[in-house]
Amino acid sequence: MKHLSLSLLILILAFSCEFTSEPETINLFNGVDLNGWHVDIPAMDENPDTVNAFIVRDSMLVSLGDPKGHLITDSVFLNYRLKLEYRFAGKPGNCGVLVHASTPRALYKMFPQSLEVQMMHENAGDFWCIVEDISVPDMENRRGPEEEWGITEGKKRRVQNLTDGSENPVGDWNTMVIESVEKEIKVWVNGNLVNYGFDCTASKGQIAIQAEGSEVEFRKIELTPITAITETGK
Repeated sequence: MKHLSLSLLILILAFSCEFTSEPETINLFNGVDLNGWHVDIPAMDENPDTVNAFIVRDSMLVSLGDPKGHLITDSVFLNYRLKLEYRFAGKPGNCGVLVHASTPRALYKMFPQSLEVQMMHENAGDFWCIVEDISVPDMENRRGPEEEWGITEGKKRRVQNLTDGSENPVGDWNTMVIESVEKEIKVWVNGNLVNYGFDCTASKGQIAIQAEGSEVEFRKIELTPITAITETGK
């Protein structure tokens, strides 16, 4: 009887470990090719021979900056923690990662409908609203007069981050973590919480990397699913 009870206990523990184990982290970039992604570069519409702005070099994903466009995941994601390790390869400038991306070329016939987490040098962690919106604490100080807010061309779409100075010196690697759970988004740069938003108008979508003028290297793009805890599920 003792042997049977012990065997049953082991079986129960095994099942318990299986169902309570941490979600598996997904490598969105495999270090070899762009499998799992597709490119949207408007200049390619008229000239298919246009240089692809996104390449793999020395096991890194590289956004060359020009021609401008986006590298977009084939898959849609909901409730996750996204971790990117990046650096500007030469002269620092502009780039960004878009979350909750959906309709292509929804803004300026270039940007997919999304919420941008800015990676521009010295502005990492700003939000840019691209036909999606988000709220933050101290909204008017960080976005400007309310009557000028908007999510389309000509409106105040930038929501400044909580703190500058979190980026490492140019040439060093930076770590950005974006946590999206339901309609909330938090952003850390090198361990510092630099932005927090809520009531986002989207909660899921594709993830995109920009080519927006500056060469940027990525050595890691990882996504870990998060199980959202709702009021009814507590």
